Amino acid sequence: MASVRSSPPTTMAGRPSLCKENVIMAKRVTRNACKKDDLILVTGAGGFIGGALVKYFLDKGFTNIRAVDKKPLPMWYQHHGGVDSISMDLSEKDNCSKVASNAVEIYQLAADMGGMGFIERFRIQCLRSILINTHMIEAAYNAGCQRFFYSSSACAYNTDLQKSPEVIALKESDAYPALAERGYGWEKLLSEMFCQEYWSERGMKTAIARFHNVYGPPGTWDGGREKAPAAMCRKVIEAKEAGRHEIVIWGTGEQARSFMYIDDCVKGIDLIMHSEKLIATPVNLGTSEMITINELVSITEAIGGVKLKRKYDLDAPKGVAGRNSDNTFIMEMLGWEPSIPIRKGLKTTYKWIEQQYQDRKAGRKTVEDVA
Repeated sequence: MASVRSSPPTTMAGRPSLCKENVIMAKRVTRNACKKDDLILVTGAGGFIGGALVKYFLDKGFTNIRAVDKKPLPMWYQHHGGVDSISMDLSEKDNCSKVASNAVEIYQLAADMGGMGFIERFRIQCLRSILINTHMIEAAYNAGCQRFFYSSSACAYNTDLQKSPEVIALKESDAYPALAERGYGWEKLLSEMFCQEYWSERGMKTAIARFHNVYGPPGTWDGGREKAPAAMCRKVIEAKEAGRHEIVIWGTGEQARSFMYIDDCVKGIDLIMHSEKLIATPVNLGTSEMITINELVSITEAIGGVKLKRKYDLDAPKGVAGRNSDNTFIMEMLGWEPSIPIRKGLKTTYKWIEQQYQDRKAGRKTVEDVA
């Protein structure tokens, strides 16, 4: 039976009011803060960010974690002892109800996605992730979940604001009027709305983070779903190994982005999830350090100790011209922002991918061979 909750008061726009009465009511309809033995559910746990989040909570001493992913268990990026790991397709409603049972907090990271090459080519696959989001948030509500986290994306932002590499950093309000990335971006934007309405209408605390290009080990580094930092590391390593001193860059290389290291990402998820000031409020989660793809290549070359001739594939997927995270709001709310510089994070990532590459050459199993 679904739990019964009071609805918090809302503004004219239908979003929750920040008045004192609303805060008091929110405390009445939720349980106490999550204890170390309360059940935490992480969906998408067989992937890069989900697996890192499970490790993050284990390191913090949480002892009751349920990890779920569609991939068979041998194909998960990370395996953690003492975790209830389940292979299950969460696009099926009944499966969502099963895994949400007794969960105090739910972190919804399950999605069918990848880098720009993937999300531009497979828009229907990306859109179908909305099945997971809608079923999971309803299951969370019916299970009496205390808090629900949703992993959104900077792809939800209006693309008209991202037509130049000199783009002004995107603030949270720039998602409207809506003109999100086709497929993936619209799936994220609509699912954000579900999170806002489950708080406004049903009183379930939700958290929404718009990720900006997460990278680091152990992440996807080959096969078509990898993002730019991992792709550049792999291409530089391949060029060195083959003695072919050239690299193919998608587009002109002037496309600008910010890139967030995985350690900043999981810490940010925790902080946003447990902020009373950010309930049902989308917030940027990314660094404000914007660089061009050409600059990213230069950094990677320096790490690899090589200089490569650049060839530009102007017909390849390249996404918007420029995108950066305005971190004014997250700093105001949390007094914190992702801060690991790209040169530091990429050095660690390069070293890890280099080892993966050598392991594959030696016939050993790698992340890409199981993913």
